[in-house]
Amino acid sequence: MPLRYLNLYGSRGIKIVSGEGQYVWDSNGNKYLDCHTGHGVAFLGHRNPKIVNALKEQLDVLITLSTSYESDLRDEAIKALERVVPSKYSYAYVLNSGSECVDFTLKVARKVSKKSKFVSFINSFHGRTFGAISVTWNPKYREPFKPLIGDVEFLKYNDVSSLEKGITDNVAAVIVEPVQGEGGVNPATHEFMKALRQITYERGVLLIVDEIQTGCGRTGSVWASDIFGVYGDIMLTGKALGGGFPVSVALISEEIGDLVGEGDHGSTFGANPLSLAAIKAGVDVITSDDVAGRTREAGKLIMHELSNAIGNSKMVRELRGLGLMVGAELRFDPKNVIECLQRNGILALKAGTTVVRLLPPYLINKDDITRLVSVMSRCLDEEFIRRTNVRAA
Repeated sequence: MPLRYLNLYGSRGIKIVSGEGQYVWDSNGNKYLDCHTGHGVAFLGHRNPKIVNALKEQLDVLITLSTSYESDLRDEAIKALERVVPSKYSYAYVLNSGSECVDFTLKVARKVSKKSKFVSFINSFHGRTFGAISVTWNPKYREPFKPLIGDVEFLKYNDVSSLEKGITDNVAAVIVEPVQGEGGVNPATHEFMKALRQITYERGVLLIVDEIQTGCGRTGSVWASDIFGVYGDIMLTGKALGGGFPVSVALISEEIGDLVGEGDHGSTFGANPLSLAAIKAGVDVITSDDVAGRTREAGKLIMHELSNAIGNSKMVRELRGLGLMVGAELRFDPKNVIECLQRNGILALKAGTTVVRLLPPYLINKDDITRLVSVMSRCLDEEFIRRTNVRAA
């Protein structure tokens, strides 16, 4: 029996062989505008030259090093992060993935608070490791693997009254996405985020803000937290930061970081030299190329053009998002529309049960947007005709 890859995402039916900027190519030479970007990872563009060069240079020097040893590169990466990280945070801990970062901070919250309960939100998604999946809402991700870590309550998102009732002083931490991604591209309201910060502060509950997908400029600001003016005790980032190289960072306030000590966590590959080089280069791209500003303008244009083209369609329930985190909520499962987009050179992904999610790189231009909107409109028209014919039959 030959060894086979265990594909837990399912196959999209094409083989991608190369990428550059906002585009990828398949094995037949077909070009695609990538609005999937590996669930948002390639936001700084495929093979961003600054990040590629940084990794190449580091490969010639040192590939692996335990964090038990001091390193100029680690100092430089932390110094680079200072350029973009809100002053609220005094510590950075580098890991490899978003889920791993979530698990680490749940451990920190329990140790520091000496409490066990967590609060998350309906339609949240924080990853698939045991800790992360425990605070992820969708039952299909959780049920087959129970028992998970216990005592997690899911409150209504954007519902201030649920915060008042659900966040009690026996809660260790609340974890929240400023924009729910997997759950349907649901932006938080300012009222909700401000109330969440106030209530957690008053009741001695830690607030973990998960910016693994929203960070690094994706929402039109370097951090979605900046948009709301709300900062957690811990903020998580990852995905886009390393330009495609696996990396995540937990950013921690001084009063919490001071209580975390040797042996509380560890990672064989966390803060390896290649990831540190990727962080340095990623921050350079974010700051030198006005990533947040370009994202803000491109996001406005996409929403404007989509609204004009499909906003009044009977097939579309709502358009929503922030920056280049865009969701088109349809009135049906979006599977056929996503397949149509792919056939016509646009890669997209599903969010929630009925949302087409678009996560293009900040490099997307006006011509790309014109094409994206045209194809989306055409695919919705095709699906309308298909559904009409099915009903008629």
